[in-house]
Amino acid sequence: MKRVVIIGASSGMGQEVARLFLEEGCRIGVAARREDRLMALKQLAPDRVETMTIDVTADDAESRLRALVEQLGGMDLFFYASGIGKQNRTLTPEIELNTVNTNGMGFTRMIGEAYRYFADRGEGHIVAITSIAGTKGLGPAPSYSATKAMQNVYLQALEQQARARGLNIRFTDIRPGFVDTDLLKGDFHYPMLLKPDRVARQILKAIHCKRHVKVIDWRYAILTSLWRLLPRPLWRPLKL
Repeated sequence: MKRVVIIGASSGMGQEVARLFLEEGCRIGVAARREDRLMALKQLAPDRVETMTIDVTADDAESRLRALVEQLGGMDLFFYASGIGKQNRTLTPEIELNTVNTNGMGFTRMIGEAYRYFADRGEGHIVAITSIAGTKGLGPAPSYSATKAMQNVYLQALEQQARARGLNIRFTDIRPGFVDTDLLKGDFHYPMLLKPDRVARQILKAIHCKRHVKVIDWRYAILTSLWRLLPRPLWRPLKL
């Protein structure tokens, strides 16, 4: 019975993936800032779900993650789905700094703690939801696209380090396009919206297939491939 810890499981993709892991018979430890939202998962399988309130931007986040792992009796797979993102065309300082704090500092804090746990154990699997937004600098969301690029590179660097240290730690970088979750609620209409349940199933498939990087879905895989080909003089004038 695999033991899975999920950060950011109270809503969105984290919650959808948690449900699928339960369907597969896993024991899961779920964490988010508000524990009341985790209780719906707890009620699905009370004997297989452990909960913990964790704010990834707080100084005690690492110790609370360790406590959750102890409650679960260990950890085989770490799934990170926490993050924030907003369009910020006026470059409002609060939005930029909060995004960097959550997607940068919070991500590093939690992924780093999971890596250290698996390094001590000698093996494990780290999975994180990043974004296609890390492919290029997106003018409508500067700090969001920058922090997602940082996440992509950080996972790649840890993968290389683990290999150099002889550690059997696998990494899966999940890069979805626009998913119809609360994160995208608002007046702006996002194109090619993906259904959360279908994305969650593609995520599980990528985990089972031990993919290193998975762009979801095929349309976004083509789109980001084209983005990478565009030189800066052509990318710069695009109106997104």
